[in-house]
Amino acid sequence: MVTYPAMLDVPRELIGFVARLLRAERRARGTRRRTRCLTCSKQALFVIAWFRDKPNITRHGLAFGLSQSTAYRYLHEAVDVLADQAPDLHQALDKAVADGLPHLELDGKIYPSDRCREKTVSVKGEAIDAWFSGKTGGFGGNVQMLCEPDGFPIWFSDVLPGGVVDIEAARALVLPAVYPYAKTMPVLADPGYQGAGHGIIVPFKNPADGNVLSIDDRCRNRLQRFLRCRGERGFALVGERWTALKHTTLSPGRIGDLVRSAHVLTLFEHRRIS
Repeated sequence: MVTYPAMLDVPRELIGFVARLLRAERRARGTRRRTRCLTCSKQALFVIAWFRDKPNITRHGLAFGLSQSTAYRYLHEAVDVLADQAPDLHQALDKAVADGLPHLELDGKIYPSDRCREKTVSVKGEAIDAWFSGKTGGFGGNVQMLCEPDGFPIWFSDVLPGGVVDIEAARALVLPAVYPYAKTMPVLADPGYQGAGHGIIVPFKNPADGNVLSIDDRCRNRLQRFLRCRGERGFALVGERWTALKHTTLSPGRIGDLVRSAHVLTLFEHRRIS
C-alpha cells in the first residue's frame, strides 16, 4: 500500500460550514458522542473531496478508514443535509423580486449517469428507456435551473428522467410558480421552451415554409440570445467546480439532490450564504 499527499483547493471555512450542518443533524438524530468512525469535520472533508474530485468511493473511503458501505452512508447523509439547505423555488423568486432583478433566465441540463433500465412508453407507443436522452444521446437526468441576469444560479429543480424534454420538465417543476412573477420579471429561455406561456420569452422560430423572419423579429432574437447566453454560466459554475456532477454512478434519482448540494457549496464559496 502506497500513500501520497494531496491538496483540496477549497476554503477551510467551507469545511467548517458543512461540519456544522452535520453536527446539527447528529444532534437531531440523537447520535451519541464517539460512536461514529469520523468526526463531523472529517466527514465534511471526506464529502467535499468527493464532490470536488470524485475519487473512487471505495478507495476514497479506505483513505478515511471507512468500509465501502459506511463510505456510501456518510456520503448520502451529507448530500441530504446539504440539499436541505438549498433555496426552494418560491424563496428564490421572492429574493429575486426583493433584489430588483430585471429578468431571470431558465435553462435545463441533462446530467449524465450510468444506465437505468426503467422503461416508459414513447409518444409512438413504444417501450423505451426512461432515462435515455435523445438530446445528449446518453443516459442521465433532466434538471431545470433559474439564474440571475449575469448567469449566477439561484435555484435548481429536482431531477426528472432524461427522456423528459425541457418544456415538459419546466411545466412540471417550474412554470406554475413562475407565472405570477413573470408579469413583472420576465424569464428568458431557449427555443426548447416554445409554448411555455405568458412571461417566458423565447426566440421566434424560422418559418417552415421557406420564408425568413422580418428584420424586427431577427433583431429581437439577437437581443434575446445576447442576454440569455449568460445563463450558461450557471451550470458551469456548479458543474465545473464540483466534478462529481459530470457523471454519477449513484442512483439517477439522486441527481437532483447532488446538484442542489453542489449549489449550496457554490453559494457558500460566493458568500451568498454563511
